[in-house]
Amino acid sequence: MSNLQSPGIHLKNAEEIELMREAGKLLAQVFAMLDDFIVVGITTMDIDSRVDDFIVNTLKARPASKGQYGYQYTLNSSVNEVVCHGVPNTTKPLKASDIVNIDITLEKNGFIADSSKMYVFTHASTQAKRLVKTTYEALWKGIEVVKPGATLGDVGHAVQRHAEAAGYSVVREYCGHGIGREMHEEPQVLHYGRANEGLVLRAGITFTIEPMINQGSEKVKTKKDGWTVVTKDKKLSAQWEHTILVTETGYEVLTLRAEEK
Repeated sequence: MSNLQSPGIHLKNAEEIELMREAGKLLAQVFAMLDDFIVVGITTMDIDSRVDDFIVNTLKARPASKGQYGYQYTLNSSVNEVVCHGVPNTTKPLKASDIVNIDITLEKNGFIADSSKMYVFTHASTQAKRLVKTTYEALWKGIEVVKPGATLGDVGHAVQRHAEAAGYSVVREYCGHGIGREMHEEPQVLHYGRANEGLVLRAGITFTIEPMINQGSEKVKTKKDGWTVVTKDKKLSAQWEHTILVTETGYEVLTLRAEEK
């Protein structure tokens, strides 16, 4: 074990945890709204516009991704071979065979929650559905090892082991991250690694786990728009994400959705 304490990590106090909880619950409401809204034939820009309106006008919160690092939109929409950071567009309606990841950040009262969910349409292939299911399971394998005294290596190892046992690869270039007043804080949370290595977790740390799992090679490339990351071999990729709090006894998923309870 190493990294017993990292000076860049802010342990959240009870008041801050309550504000993080509130942001997480609001973000879960956004996905609940989307469950009926996302259908074949709409565009990812339709989804972006709906989410922006819902966050701002219904939830009285702020879309935290909008304007971050120069990004113009409320969410990332990553379809099929897009690994992450897919830019919403008006030109490609979603098809009945698609899988799409919707990744949203929300800020309320100064604190940010971050989560993503896969939407799988009726005619997606059996292989696509298996990839999405395995990626979700891998996310939870990582979550379930979180507790004080565990390490980030334990988290990455649990995710990697499950994904690779199913024949998939783990994207290396992108990782989870600490979160709170800023969208990206310390620590970095890798989705691969060795048990008993890395930062030792303590109560009050908040971070995301967001594995990107590929059907083929883990190799990725960024498209000319400077944002959209795709698989190099054009095979499918899936991702799920939650914001996690390390509690005194284990973990709390701050962005847990109703269907997961």
